[in-house]
Amino acid sequence: MDSEDEFDMQDAAAESADDDFYSGGDDVFDSDDADVADYEFIDNDSDDSDDLISHRYQQNYTVLGEADIRQRQEDDVMRISTVLSISKVSASILLRYYNWSVSKVHDEWFADEEKVRKVVGLLEKPVVEFPDGREMTCGICFETYPCDRLHVAACGHPFCSTCWQGYISTAINDGPGCLMLRCPDPSCSAAVGQDMINELASDEDKEKYSRYFIRSYVEDNRKTKWCPAPGCDYAVDFIVGSGSYDVTCRCSYSFCWNCTEEAHRPVDCGTVAKWILKNSAESENMNWILANSKPCPKCKRPIEKNQGCMHITCTPPCQFEFCWLCLGAWSDHGERTGGFYACNRYETAKQEGVYDEAEKRREMAKNSLERYTHYYERWATNQSSRQKALADLQQMQTVHLEKLSDIQCQPESQLKFITEAWLQIVECRRVLKWTYAYGYYLPEHEHGKRIFFEYLQGEAESGLERLHQCAEKELQTYLNSEGPSKDFNEFRTKLAGLTSVTRNYFENLVRALENGLSDVDSHGACSRTTSSKSLGGGSSRGRSGRGKGSTSRSSGPSRNIDDSGHWSCEHCTFANIRSATICAMCQQRK
Repeated sequence: MDSEDEFDMQDAAAESADDDFYSGGDDVFDSDDADVADYEFIDNDSDDSDDLISHRYQQNYTVLGEADIRQRQEDDVMRISTVLSISKVSASILLRYYNWSVSKVHDEWFADEEKVRKVVGLLEKPVVEFPDGREMTCGICFETYPCDRLHVAACGHPFCSTCWQGYISTAINDGPGCLMLRCPDPSCSAAVGQDMINELASDEDKEKYSRYFIRSYVEDNRKTKWCPAPGCDYAVDFIVGSGSYDVTCRCSYSFCWNCTEEAHRPVDCGTVAKWILKNSAESENMNWILANSKPCPKCKRPIEKNQGCMHITCTPPCQFEFCWLCLGAWSDHGERTGGFYACNRYETAKQEGVYDEAEKRREMAKNSLERYTHYYERWATNQSSRQKALADLQQMQTVHLEKLSDIQCQPESQLKFITEAWLQIVECRRVLKWTYAYGYYLPEHEHGKRIFFEYLQGEAESGLERLHQCAEKELQTYLNSEGPSKDFNEFRTKLAGLTSVTRNYFENLVRALENGLSDVDSHGACSRTTSSKSLGGGSSRGRSGRGKGSTSRSSGPSRNIDDSGHWSCEHCTFANIRSATICAMCQQRK
């Protein structure tokens, strides 16, 4: 049966347009907004928390609870039952067979109804006539029973209640395959519907069958997936072809709908899969062993030398003594060969080229390991920073905002700029984390793209560090004060400004990576069409912590004025007009 392979994403997209049957509640989002911007960060101009949330996330998916899933199932079953003039039981069997694709059922049924009935097991008339008023033999246990103790599927093959119950119970306990249950007769393909399950199965088995039935609507439907967060029972219905795959469940877990890994935009799913595999693979262990150890010349066990002289003694039971440099027996060494901290034999052999190949392999492994470690450490650091920012955000919302409101004598509604800053930090940490995976797989020979990437990454990271510093350290001053602070409004302006500037940096970074750094031409320079706005209006100062091998660059005082005549503030990097002498964002002088 190739029906599952024939189903494609176009069917899912077609079904997503059926709003009359898929309208569902408060979590239904409008996909039209997905075309407005590919990547939305927090807008500081929002005045309502609901607006903040809806603006923050792409509105191209629906979060479904169990009640929502059941309602959608019932709607689809009723729809098929009405259009095809068949029972609800038969409609559910059809939908289950065609992976809950309403359009697929319609296409196949109206193309060849007889073929569909035969393949699915929906018989129009019984194969065996079931007589009334006399005894019959059960086809499994071969005992004779009165007709009222025998049960039949649509085919008419009679089996006793006990055998039916055992057959159904075994199928249910074997797993979700019970949803495609057929008649016990080996020669019969008649489908066994939910009506017989409800009539003959035990309460426990009926509950299991119901769970399988619910889960099949999500797991067999290509436009619906479960939230991968541990213990979460929500599903996400995605509007196929509507833009970003990043979705956020009601449990607050954000993930990529396409690959179900944690949200990783702007890095594509293939890069994420390679990065995760590399982090868990044994290849880096072997690289470390090759780069930092040498095999014992006798037993071949790897030995690490982290200090001391060149005289090495292998562990028992080997206990072979050898020279670390040339791997020769130590009995042949002494003062005549250079003593304990040198080896003349090794230097001579190296000049003759004897050790070139082995040393080259070890050096390559060491360089590869150092490069991977560079990117992995920064990836992991941003991951831990994001986790801490999430904890700080929760504490801010539950404890600090109320305290700050009392100290500064301001309502919590006017302190929302702090929450927005922390939400921005959390999101930016996630993006920055995955840019290191992107940088690791960026080809070494594409120097222009690497320089441009490191520039954008460095500017974004520098802006994020300033924002994080302000939201974490400077805010603490106002939390510890005993009364209202005169400069609190200045802090508000500064934090809101840094949030906006950081958002711009990361929008530019995300846009550039999703476009494959296309702003870099074949000569390795940025395209002339790249305006100061696309660069975030920031300065071109070199930043620490960007890609491996980056350097700090400067080119004199005029470097902060771009082609459009704007100058970048040294304090907050805001792009001001040429005639301004004071930064419009942080009020610092030029």
